[in-house]
Amino acid sequence: MSELDVNLPSTRQIQGSIKDKIEVSIKLLTGDVFVGRIVWQDPNCLFFVDANERKTLIYRQSIAYLQYQ
Repeated sequence: MSELDVNLPSTRQIQGSIKDKIEVSIKLLTGDVFVGRIVWQDPNCLFFVDANERKTLIYRQSIAYLQYQ
């Protein structure tokens, strides 16, 4: 398993949203959209919680884009 590269701007941006508890929208390649906040990230996944406290593990390779609210 590869390490999370904290020198990448995208990794730092996501870490900032985790720290500041910023709401984001994540659109998957399937067209599904999740709105809520990212709780943690690792090299393979993002752990996401929506307004109803529904928890979702999202694999990075399934993400089309991430948009900040």
